Amino acid sequence: MKRKIQLIALLIVFSALAKSQTFVHPGILHSQEDLERMKKAVAAKEEPIHSGYKLFSENPVSQSNYTMQGPMEMVGRNPTVGQAVYDTDANAAHHNAIQWAITGDRAYAEKAIEIINAWSHSLKSITGRDAVLMAGLGPFKMVNAAEIIRYTNAGWKEQDIRKTELHFREVIYPVIKNYAPFANGNWDAAALKTVMAIAVFCSDKPMFEDALRYYVNGHGNGRLTHYVINEEGQIQESGRDQGHTQLGIGMLAECSEIAWKQGLNLYGYNNNRLLKGFEYVAKFNLGNEVPFVETLDHTGKYHHKAIARQDRGPLRAVYEQVYNHYVRRMGLQAAFTRQAAEKIRPEGPGKPGADHPGYGTLFFSLPAPGNAAADSRTPVAPAGVIAEAKGRAIALSWIEPIGAKTYILRRSEKKGGPYNVLSRNILTTNYEDLTVKEGKIYYYVVSSSNGRGESNLSQEVAVSAGLPHPWKQMSIGELDHGGSTHLDGRNYTFTAWGKGLDSLNDSYHFAAVPLKQDMEITLRYVPQLSSQFSSFGISIRESESKQSRHLSLSINPGKTELIEAPAWHARLSQRLKSGQPLQLLNLVQKLPDTAVTFGRLTGYYWLRLKKEGSAVKAYVSSNGQAWTPAGSAILNFQKGWLGIFAASGMANETVVNFDNIQVR
Repeated sequence: MKRKIQLIALLIVFSALAKSQTFVHPGILHSQEDLERMKKAVAAKEEPIHSGYKLFSENPVSQSNYTMQGPMEMVGRNPTVGQAVYDTDANAAHHNAIQWAITGDRAYAEKAIEIINAWSHSLKSITGRDAVLMAGLGPFKMVNAAEIIRYTNAGWKEQDIRKTELHFREVIYPVIKNYAPFANGNWDAAALKTVMAIAVFCSDKPMFEDALRYYVNGHGNGRLTHYVINEEGQIQESGRDQGHTQLGIGMLAECSEIAWKQGLNLYGYNNNRLLKGFEYVAKFNLGNEVPFVETLDHTGKYHHKAIARQDRGPLRAVYEQVYNHYVRRMGLQAAFTRQAAEKIRPEGPGKPGADHPGYGTLFFSLPAPGNAAADSRTPVAPAGVIAEAKGRAIALSWIEPIGAKTYILRRSEKKGGPYNVLSRNILTTNYEDLTVKEGKIYYYVVSSSNGRGESNLSQEVAVSAGLPHPWKQMSIGELDHGGSTHLDGRNYTFTAWGKGLDSLNDSYHFAAVPLKQDMEITLRYVPQLSSQFSSFGISIRESESKQSRHLSLSINPGKTELIEAPAWHARLSQRLKSGQPLQLLNLVQKLPDTAVTFGRLTGYYWLRLKKEGSAVKAYVSSNGQAWTPAGSAILNFQKGWLGIFAASGMANETVVNFDNIQVR
């Protein structure tokens, strides 16, 4: 009976969501139904929730008389500035918000409001080499607290709510908006979950969509299939240590729970890939052996040959949520995740600091098993739609809405529509459009449906079927894999391998137009790239030969004592004769602080080559308005190609984005 009541409540929520296509509130980790479930279970002393609550309520930060540690104007990590102060207060805000929802005691609400307001009004900056982690961990708890307080009639003043929205957008979000493709995957995961949380709190659909697309198709280690690297469930950090492995996969699960609250089955993406990762991690940390394959991560910095036994055994507080979703909510099997959850039940705090919500026994325990994705409410619109050019076709995929049975794909040749139906009754979350013309940009939207009705349209996604005329893609030199360039109507995304500009033999991915007498090309690098070994730039090249004559303006990661912090610089180089060594034509120009943070290429940067007859001049800029000369040369050939190149500088691929490309 209780299970039936819970499902009816869930159906009401998703029906309302499907009709309005807005966010469910509260809707980050805790929905209104979750809060009511906890409240009733605690009052009735239902196990195991009551035991989970007893542990939770004994925590010093769960008290309404908690003494706030902050606020501060600046916090940071590496070097540490107030990290423990912020994280402790964030834990207290979240715990007091939960206590308010469970007990109805307004003293808890007042404490949570006090903490949220204090930090929202005071904190101005987040600093340090590990600023992404500082902004991605503790603030997740703070946003969850704010979401609960805002939507539970707690008496939070409207002006303070608006101030908090602004704070999350202008102080927290800028630090994590590009995620962390330069690091191990747990960094990406921390950024992802907090971007998603801020998007829900601020009802910002584009922000939410961006995070979902990164989760399923991003270029960093935190993308689901880059973190759970294979069907066996091996984790990108499995060769590092078991603490970070559990940290990263736990945060990807938190992303999935947020998506579930908003009507999307991110848990099920890629054939329940997340569950495979949890089973692998739980199995190994419970004392069993697991298969391991040697792997190089997507930054090129982390090469693991064997599974790490460091930190093996101690189980982090991340298993109850995943067990309850896959087993009790969906009725699937998860033997090792179940064992891990049972071993530490009731689940305690998410140590260290504010790394995890923890207390999953209280937060996520559900009644008896059952399938909560039945065809009993109109689904929401598909999300995280990805469109990629594949030869003479365009491949599309999307995240499954809960309860969706079929999909309708629509296409337009104009941004914003009107859209024509391309296909109905699609049974899977992917489709290949074979009716495209090379070089043309198409705009797609998807809707979902079941016996209850059809959803609204998804967010529009654009892609070109190949590059527009007269652009041509080519591989320069000896490459293990061919690269690609995708145009989405604004951004050019290069996926590339190769060493780059070499003394004698070049190897990179190149997209170019035929060379003319007088030409000028301008582009802007869009942060962030996926490897600190990458190089990219503009080249005038005589041919596709790896030893061809060329003149190139490039951005390169100069070597330093720290592999994490290359010396990024711009240089102009030339090969005067095929087969001859490369010549440097200008003084190496160090990129400014506006483009580089702690050795990471985090800011926009502009490049330009201007050709007038045989004379070529190079320029660089931080803003696209003030241009600095970067060298000049005389070109000794007049037929060939002018274009953009990218190289990974390692065994794996790199991903580099450009926009504002102008050729004239």
